[in-house]
Amino acid sequence: MNFFFVLNGKALKNVSLILIAAFFTAWFLYMENLAQLPVFSAKDGSNAIYRGEKDLALTFNIGWGDEKAEPILDILKKENVKSATFFLAGTWAERHPDIVNRIAKEGFEIGILGYDYVDYKDLEDAKIAKDISKAQEVFKKLSVKDIKLLRAPTGHFDERTLKIAKRYGYTVVHWKIDSKDWQNPGVEKIVNNVNKAEKGDIVLLHASDSAKQTAKALPLILQEIRQKGLKLVSVSEMIANGEVSSKEIK
Repeated sequence: MNFFFVLNGKALKNVSLILIAAFFTAWFLYMENLAQLPVFSAKDGSNAIYRGEKDLALTFNIGWGDEKAEPILDILKKENVKSATFFLAGTWAERHPDIVNRIAKEGFEIGILGYDYVDYKDLEDAKIAKDISKAQEVFKKLSVKDIKLLRAPTGHFDERTLKIAKRYGYTVVHWKIDSKDWQNPGVEKIVNNVNKAEKGDIVLLHASDSAKQTAKALPLILQEIRQKGLKLVSVSEMIANGEVSSKEIK
């Protein structure tokens, strides 16, 4: 026995509209759920973050150099910026205890940028642990307490790094907005890159000597942030403000 169903044009149009609406609803819910996952999750629940729920976090990496860190601090002081996070390499901190002390005294958050400038993805587990441990000892000797954040020195990490960092009590921090100041593309380009930032974003900047244009770009960056009405916070403050967001880094 054969059955035949005949749909008129109007009914077919209605069915099509329902299917399209269902597709976009499903896609919206998928993207919304995706935005609530951690940046990178390990099987044991360790994770890294790259953005939060609100406010804006400026982060400065310092791996080497003698000239650029203090001008950055001078500008932050002049612009009355109270919250930022500095990720410092252990080797640099050893050579610049006075600047480390200034960063801490001026109320900025300090995170660890490993000890040496090495790519954790290229290291065995024991060597990653040793690099983190050496950096940890440096900051203990410098009386920098309660460090909770770690950034992989080159920005590259994998599940192993997350597990080892968690073992030492650190949260791995990545970024959402790369200023690309390390490429020295020009002040205007750096400002434009950071101007893409929205509430909840973590911004990558540098105060190493290789980033020669950051100090000139920073006042303009701060001006743009104020015009957007965004509040500057440390990464830890951002984490405390709400849940972190969301995509896997492979």
